[in-house]
Amino acid sequence: MAETLFKNHDIYDDALKRLLDDVACLRTEIIANSRQRLEKYQAYYRSGVFNKSALNLAHYLSLRQFDLRHLQDRLAQAGLSSLGRSEASVLSTLDAVIDVLKRATDAEYLPGDKNPSESGFNRGLQLLDQHSIELFGPFHENSKVHVMVTLATEAAWDYGLILALLEKGMTCARINCAHDDPALWHGMIKNIRRAETETGKICRILMDLAGHKIRTGAITPGPPVHHIKVKKDVYGTVVMPGQLILTANADKWPENGGGDLFSVSIPEVLHKRLGCGTCLGFVDTRGKQRLLQVERPLSNTEWLVSCNKNSYLASGCELVPLEQGKVDAETADKFHLGAFVGEPLEIRLFKNDLLLLTENDIAGAPAEYDKNGALAKPAQIGCTLSAFSTKLKIGQPVWIDDGKLGAVVENILQAGTLLRVVQARSNGVRIQSDKGINFPDTDLGLSPLSEKDLTDLDFACTHADLIGFSFVETLADMDYLMAELAKRNATELPIIAKIETNTALKNLPDIILGTIGRHSLGIMIARGDLAVELGSARLAEVQEELLWLCEAAHVPVIWATQVLESIAKKGVRSRPEFTDAAMAVRAECVMLNKGPYILDAIEALVNVMIRMKEHQRKKFSRLRALHW
Repeated sequence: MAETLFKNHDIYDDALKRLLDDVACLRTEIIANSRQRLEKYQAYYRSGVFNKSALNLAHYLSLRQFDLRHLQDRLAQAGLSSLGRSEASVLSTLDAVIDVLKRATDAEYLPGDKNPSESGFNRGLQLLDQHSIELFGPFHENSKVHVMVTLATEAAWDYGLILALLEKGMTCARINCAHDDPALWHGMIKNIRRAETETGKICRILMDLAGHKIRTGAITPGPPVHHIKVKKDVYGTVVMPGQLILTANADKWPENGGGDLFSVSIPEVLHKRLGCGTCLGFVDTRGKQRLLQVERPLSNTEWLVSCNKNSYLASGCELVPLEQGKVDAETADKFHLGAFVGEPLEIRLFKNDLLLLTENDIAGAPAEYDKNGALAKPAQIGCTLSAFSTKLKIGQPVWIDDGKLGAVVENILQAGTLLRVVQARSNGVRIQSDKGINFPDTDLGLSPLSEKDLTDLDFACTHADLIGFSFVETLADMDYLMAELAKRNATELPIIAKIETNTALKNLPDIILGTIGRHSLGIMIARGDLAVELGSARLAEVQEELLWLCEAAHVPVIWATQVLESIAKKGVRSRPEFTDAAMAVRAECVMLNKGPYILDAIEALVNVMIRMKEHQRKKFSRLRALHW
């Protein structure tokens, strides 16, 4: 039996020695590969010396060139540290494993004074924390994850909202330059700075440059008719009448809560005759007599009116003031409703349908068919990017409206680009104006910053703490923005590079290695656009890889797009979204979008952050005691 034990011990010892040789060889190859990788970036680093973050990222990229699954299994079987948590310091992790293997296999081995894990691994985590603080300020009192919130327009004048956001846990505010204007941005910033002073809390401001927004164009309007809809219960009883707004000013939207209600003008003389309870008779497009009843004033120029029957209100139709169901005797003249434009025609597409993508000056329209039902003219929609057809090639994919509709280029015509729909819901996808268009495999040859971006950058360099760079794809794009910052004496302003395209994803190592030696950098995982370009299944994998890569470079990450979206938008809690939020806290910052219930969303996110910090640091499980 003793002989068997010795034999088993020798086999185990041999296995450890082979393991030691393999890990040592791996370390040697990593160093050689990383030196070769870093050669072209030497000019980007002061005195040509690479910092710890650049070296570690190069080591990590070299490490991940190999398929390490078998080695990982062998390490685990020997009860040794996994390489799966080596991001913060690759060489220190390898050295720690080598150190333990040498102790186990060589009785004469004398370890050095330095503890590899303390000198390297902990330093890597410290660098990541340091860079996070530089970008986003001090950590949240209950977590090392920052909370970023996209500001709604009302934040420009609603100081109470800003104050509440800071009190709930917002540590960074995002101003989306695709919306609002400098006057409103200034109001938002003024409120943030005031709230910082009054609360003693720090809130960084990210101004997110819009980039080239490629969107669908306008659609041909239908007949100028507005459908007034009433809501009925199961018994057919009206539970909510249809509502609209009559205004004396056709160009002005209601001041007090008009919301999404249809608004149409009436003559000022008629407006002055109205009062609560007044009725206006009209005949709808079907020849049916209907009544509009004045409910209440919304402002000095707007009245809220209701109709208790479904009606089709025509532009310019006659309105007759009624008193107790009869024509008002004082009314000598006929009044006419103001003119309005009809709703856009519906363009609904199904799988295998054709869509003609045209220049933006051509209004969109649904498909036309001949008397036999054969397609006479395909549906068409404009594209805000001029001369796009010259960039496209047959077979390339095109995605519309956040990936709701997928198509491929079937032909390039003089009238535009003919697309064949390859992905759509079973009940079809309605194409609307001002929806995003993605060309994932097409080099559009656009400047990294639009003219609007450059103008917005003037404002941001004076007021922002961080610059969001939309649709960055290459290191050359980063060079372009850094040059523009230098022109504005803002070289110290950190850049948040938004990874939104497949090209940016492929070039991310190049972007990071070419930037971190000369400029402060953060990465935003813009999961919405990435999902369109990569597909949701691939995104689930890629968002993990991005976290690993950025941790290896000690670059802070912002986890963005639809985090706790159901709460923020509708006040509804979704179980899958909480699971997503729990994963999000592995980033250094989590971004929430604006919504009427944003305060509830922040509270929920902070709650998740507090709970998860006890269990996990990045992807390292801390194994806190379980209490059932």
